[in-house]
Amino acid sequence: MALNTDDKANIRGIWPCIASHAEQYGAEALHRMFLCHPQTKTYFPTFDFHANSAQLKGHGKKVMNALTEVVKHLDHPEASLSHLSDLHAFTLRVDPGNFALLSKNILVVVAVHHSDKLDCDTHEALDKFLNVVSGVLTSKYR
Repeated sequence: MALNTDDKANIRGIWPCIASHAEQYGAEALHRMFLCHPQTKTYFPTFDFHANSAQLKGHGKKVMNALTEVVKHLDHPEASLSHLSDLHAFTLRVDPGNFALLSKNILVVVAVHHSDKLDCDTHEALDKFLNVVSGVLTSKYR
């Protein structure tokens, strides 16, 4: 599923609103994922899973900053994510289904905070973008 020109414009249009709250939104998305899908906690054995914990904020910020890098290179997301794809597939051995779960929670967090900016086209573009990211991150599993 490739992003078209309109998708890229919509993603670039909303992303500054998201990137400026990277730590908060990333932590909220992780917290929601861990609550709704407790099996995902397996990969974080020492984490404090309480809302707004320093560990959730730190990892959430890493996730969102990585997505910001991909937004800067929407024409070549594979290049931006290559090292993360290798890390998750070969070193961390994260269940590839977790990327889709986190993507959905990121989308929920964006909708909660930016419902005024998340029109149908932007929602669809952001969903496609997160699916592209998930696809790249799981590509090394095959």
